[in-house]
Amino acid sequence: MKIAKIISLAGLLAMTAVLVYGFTVGDFSADGAIILSNPWGIVSMVDLYVGFILFSGWIIFREKALLSSILWVVLMVVLGFWAGSLYTFLALQGSQGDWKRFWMGKRAD
Repeated sequence: MKIAKIISLAGLLAMTAVLVYGFTVGDFSADGAIILSNPWGIVSMVDLYVGFILFSGWIIFREKALLSSILWVVLMVVLGFWAGSLYTFLALQGSQGDWKRFWMGKRAD
């Protein structure tokens, strides 16, 4: 479980760095138009959002509270796998070394 925590923290740090870079150096509208004008850019966006949907499904399954589920799903859509990395790290911390609790969350009880 320690390796999983390290990986999730590394993802969180990497996503933080690239988000800061993208927001400070990039032009979201212009760059997004370029990405969406390329067929592989479209493939990448569909791939990304399918990943968001699948990961969000896991979050909804794990969480018993509707408000908490909605908040995490919105964070996933807005901040991408920065939120996914944070959620994973918090889930690992909260599971106290129990993989069943990590995967199933509050449903494991």
